[in-house]
Amino acid sequence: MSPNVTLVLVSGVLVACGVSLLLERTLTRVLVGVVLLGNGVNVLFLVASGRPGGAPILGVSEAADMSDPLPQAMVLTAIVITLGMVAFVLALSYRSWQLNGHDEVQDDVEDRRIVRRAELDEASASYDDDTRDTPEPRAVPGHRDTPPLADALRPDDSEAVGRG
Repeated sequence: MSPNVTLVLVSGVLVACGVSLLLERTLTRVLVGVVLLGNGVNVLFLVASGRPGGAPILGVSEAADMSDPLPQAMVLTAIVITLGMVAFVLALSYRSWQLNGHDEVQDDVEDRRIVRRAELDEASASYDDDTRDTPEPRAVPGHRDTPPLADALRPDDSEAVGRG
């Protein structure tokens, strides 16, 4: 059975619009993006679930005619997750509106400073480059580069000949 092309296209458009709105700076657009993305994923779950059938309850419909209940459960779970995300972004947007009078997310000053230093290939003042003064590493017993203990304690051939 082939999937319904219209529903696949609708799902793709919803997900694409949702992702593009998630990348905006205002929280109201992010909110709409979360809703569109959630709905696009839900439509995609329903498209992927296969053919429609009877209710998945024993005694109501035949076993061969039943629809798969797992995609329906996954859609219900996705709806709950989307609702939680919408509530969180809505609370952030409301708080931003109360504090600043707008809901636009501004750049962090520290992030801009880190980007500028990375472009200049400059280390911060708190960076301590102590790798110049470190001595050569010592052999660690049991490490793969260290010879086994039996090889280190084996007597020389001259001592073994002298005991014989």
